[in-house]
Amino acid sequence: MSAQGLASPVSEHLLDRLLVNVEYGRFERTLSGLTAFAAVVTCSEVYLEHYKASFGNKAMWSPIAVTPPLVVAGIGGVFSKKWAKTALPITSAIFMLNGMAGEYYHARGVARKPGGFSLWTYNLPMGPPISAPGLMAMVGGMGLLASVLRREK
Repeated sequence: MSAQGLASPVSEHLLDRLLVNVEYGRFERTLSGLTAFAAVVTCSEVYLEHYKASFGNKAMWSPIAVTPPLVVAGIGGVFSKKWAKTALPITSAIFMLNGMAGEYYHARGVARKPGGFSLWTYNLPMGPPISAPGLMAMVGGMGLLASVLRREK
C-alpha cells in the first residue's frame, strides 16, 4: 500500500511473506495452530449442545474425548516438524472419523423423530443439527492437510 494507506510497511512484508508461503505450500505451522484453535472452538460448541441434550447417548462424549489429543498435536505441530508429521495426522484422522460418525448419529436422530425425513421442514430444524458434525470432520481435515504441507521458512 502507499504511504497514505492503512497498512504499515511491516504488515505489508508480513502479508507478502504469508502469501508466498501459502503459494508454495508452506503453511504447516500456521495450519497446525489453526487446527488446534478450531478444535477448541468446535469442542466448546459440541459440549454446550450435548449438555443441553443431557448427554443422552454415551457416544455424545466421544467428541469431547478426542479433542485434547488433537489440540496437543496441533500445538506440537507448530513447534516441531516431527509432531506435525506423526501425531497430528493420527489425531486429525480420529477427529475427522468422529465427525463422520456424528453425521450418522445426527441423521439417525432426525429420522427417528415422528415423520422422519418426510417432515423435514419440521424435523431438520428441531432435531439434532445435521450439519454440525461436518464441522468436526472439516477441522480434522485441516489437520490432515497441515501434516502434508511444507513448513514455513
